[in-house]
Amino acid sequence: METPIRQGVHGCIIEVYVSPRASKSRVIGRHGDRLKVQIAAPPVDGKANDALVALVANWLSVPKSSVTILSGSTGKQKTIEVLDVKSQHVQQLIDLIDSGRHHKP
Repeated sequence: METPIRQGVHGCIIEVYVSPRASKSRVIGRHGDRLKVQIAAPPVDGKANDALVALVANWLSVPKSSVTILSGSTGKQKTIEVLDVKSQHVQQLIDLIDSGRHHKP
């Protein structure tokens, strides 16, 4: 299975599948070759994108200013960049989620 992350020049690039209007915002785990994220906010006026940035920043313990949506801002499949984060760290967190041993914010 392909990994949804790769190391970029300035940080980690993450391929994300976003499910808006969920009961709560949380990182679910792998969804094919993407990381599935549920967002409580509706996909209206950028609210879901803002919620995605906040969730990823919280999940990776970085400032929101370190998280950027590179592509897919109007769709469910997005590519995001997280500055100053190593892909190995993100991979470990995804592996913990997939194994059911990690709290999903």
